[in-house]
Amino acid sequence: MSYLWGVKSASTVTKQLYDCVLKNYGKPNYWGRYLTTVEGAAEGMTQKEIELLHNSGTKVLSIHNNFTSATGNRQGRVTAQNASFHAKRLGIPEGKILFAYVENFFEIDSAWIRGYVEAMFPTGYKPGFYNNSDEGGFRAAYCQAVTENQQVANQAVLWSAEPKPGISKKRNAPNFNPSTPRCNANVWGWQYGQDASSCPIDTNLIDQRLFDMTW
Repeated sequence: MSYLWGVKSASTVTKQLYDCVLKNYGKPNYWGRYLTTVEGAAEGMTQKEIELLHNSGTKVLSIHNNFTSATGNRQGRVTAQNASFHAKRLGIPEGKILFAYVENFFEIDSAWIRGYVEAMFPTGYKPGFYNNSDEGGFRAAYCQAVTENQQVANQAVLWSAEPKPGISKKRNAPNFNPSTPRCNANVWGWQYGQDASSCPIDTNLIDQRLFDMTW
């Protein structure tokens, strides 16, 4: 299995930021960006930066973080509908993955995870969860959701935020070794480095199957 290197940023991708990454870390195969602006957390993607990334030969990895709790089936469905709405607004084609950004301090339950996966399916997009498998309630809630609906294990992709050996250049990326839940899970993404010193980015590895779902 081949693993591809890329970055994620809360701030808008400008030519200056892109060149900073290029110079200090290497050429990203993909760039994780947020679908909407969340005050104090992330700036939402723009058409201009999507063009900049695509013209630079870098794909877009889409993240939805405009929610603060992750409990209840209905809320999970609403989160999925909001993510798909903003993806369509930005012109992201169906078949691409939309990651729900689950912070380790969120309240979370299995019903919410099931709701997100079940409601994403009819939209044509793929469900993903950016998560911390070491801290917080995600791991237990995810494994419970898998026992309640096998569709969760089959369709959802996990992007793990742990462990964090630290930022590296593309050519020095570690071997792919993310934390995983103790149940059936497609852990195809790993954010192994956070808050780079030279540019405001995090560094990641994803496998080819996830890369094929980026835009």
